[in-house]
Amino acid sequence: MLVNVSRTPLSPTPRTLVNRHRERGQTDRAALDDVLDSALICHLGVLYDGQPVVLPTGYGRDGDTLYIHGSSGAKSLRPGPVCVTVTIVDGIVYARSVFHHSMNYRSAVVLGTTRLVDDPDEKMHALAVVTEHLAPGSWDHARLPTRKELAATNVLALDLTEASVKIRNAPPSDDDEDVEANTAWAGVLPLTMEWGVPESASTLPVPEHVLKR
Repeated sequence: MLVNVSRTPLSPTPRTLVNRHRERGQTDRAALDDVLDSALICHLGVLYDGQPVVLPTGYGRDGDTLYIHGSSGAKSLRPGPVCVTVTIVDGIVYARSVFHHSMNYRSAVVLGTTRLVDDPDEKMHALAVVTEHLAPGSWDHARLPTRKELAATNVLALDLTEASVKIRNAPPSDDDEDVEANTAWAGVLPLTMEWGVPESASTLPVPEHVLKR
């Protein structure tokens, strides 16, 4: 059974304090959980041979821990200081001036130092968390990893205690003179994501856990 209950409050540090548009900053820890649980891809920022590298990757959250996995041969996937970001775009904001065009979004930034998950039980649990986040129902449906596959996979764990969340969910912020002139349309074009029809690579019927996504 996967546990996804948060215990640590969202308390921004000097490194994660929202300075620009502070009104968009969130203080409720549930806001961080919502962003992480709603998105599918995070961007992992690391230093690799002195060069900043940002890698898109899948992940999963279990309580106060974020799990990231990848090839054990990837030199960029090593324990150390990281910056993990997640962004969900909810709409494009069309303003009466180009300057005030914007986006409605939910975003999270997590800072910390990852650790390598080498305990066999935690590693299997972490892989289950990632799998169930990306493809719910698959851990109990598909074949589980072999020892060889586990050896070829690294799992990093990141504590979620140092994080910030920003959310914009508002109409355009136009200047009064542009509103009065009323020469350009303004509003929000919502953006939503929906799953398509499953494309089978099997003669078996599509299982219920795929159809209900």
